Amino acid sequence: MTSAWFALLLLTLAASVLFCWVYLRLALHWRILAVPNERSSHRLPTPHGGGAPMLLAFTLGLVAAALWVAPWAAPYSLLVGLALALMLLGIADDVWSLPVSVRLGAYGLSCLVATLQLLPPPVAGQVAGQVAGQVADSALIYGMLALATALAMLWLVNLYNFMDGIDGIAASQCLLAAAAAALLSLDGGAGDYPLFCLLLAASQLGFLVWNWPPARLFMGDAGSIPTGFLLAGLALLGSVEGRLAISCWLVLLAIFITDASWTLLWRIATRQPFTRAHRLHAYQRLSVHWGSHLRVDLLLGAIFCGWLLPLAWLTRSYPQYAVLLVILAYLPLLAGMAKTRPLT
Repeated sequence: MTSAWFALLLLTLAASVLFCWVYLRLALHWRILAVPNERSSHRLPTPHGGGAPMLLAFTLGLVAAALWVAPWAAPYSLLVGLALALMLLGIADDVWSLPVSVRLGAYGLSCLVATLQLLPPPVAGQVAGQVAGQVADSALIYGMLALATALAMLWLVNLYNFMDGIDGIAASQCLLAAAAAALLSLDGGAGDYPLFCLLLAASQLGFLVWNWPPARLFMGDAGSIPTGFLLAGLALLGSVEGRLAISCWLVLLAIFITDASWTLLWRIATRQPFTRAHRLHAYQRLSVHWGSHLRVDLLLGAIFCGWLLPLAWLTRSYPQYAVLLVILAYLPLLAGMAKTRPLT
């Protein structure tokens, strides 16, 4: 890691802290507040939409890196462009509460565009040597893979929004996952991928200054949706470029994937109105049970550093055991979900 990288990270961190502070003052003045309701985990009206200045700081870091180090490859520009578009949609939703169909349609379209641009199609030379039936089969397989990938990205986008329900949780988990991804991908040498991850982590850290419990600023859809999208895009891009396998990302994001997926499936199985907002995620029940957002954040941070990060490193180092290591990562988390089920 060069001195230029450190300078870029400090710039992004400082910009995130400053931009979020300026936005916080404006949001208080303009009364851009999240008012508590029966499903909220906060008690006082709190400014929201802080994901916008955070992502602008991230973008500033990317622009500075392009000018100072080297221009970004096209896939990274695509990811940040789509993320900024989702940020604008999130701002509109935070202000006007857009219909679910509009939001889901935009999320799905963004994920599909990213998938089609990042997922390599069948090699032209190979297709040319195939008969018509084989070409059709290759196209069908690619189409099914692209659709499955886009749906997986869409799920990660939505679950990140679901999991942004208490102070500090979404930003701290993104910070840890992105920083760990950068560390694990440095085995392949410096380059766009680890720097992109680190700049994302730095912007989240700056936002955490204002979002750490007790939070003075919330991320809102303007931050949680683009953050989930960027993590999903990095998982796909890391696999395509050979920098970090999907299995590593499944381990790094295991806490959010487990809680969101388990809760959704449980609500469907018990015939609850699963499309409605609720406070039934494990992290929400724990925060109510303990009366503390901070304790939940620290617990999840400890699980990540003490369990998931070592397993992600093992997955990276011993890819032949990747499936077993991913299963091993999720087993105690699933047990934890079952244990927290009775909590209210």
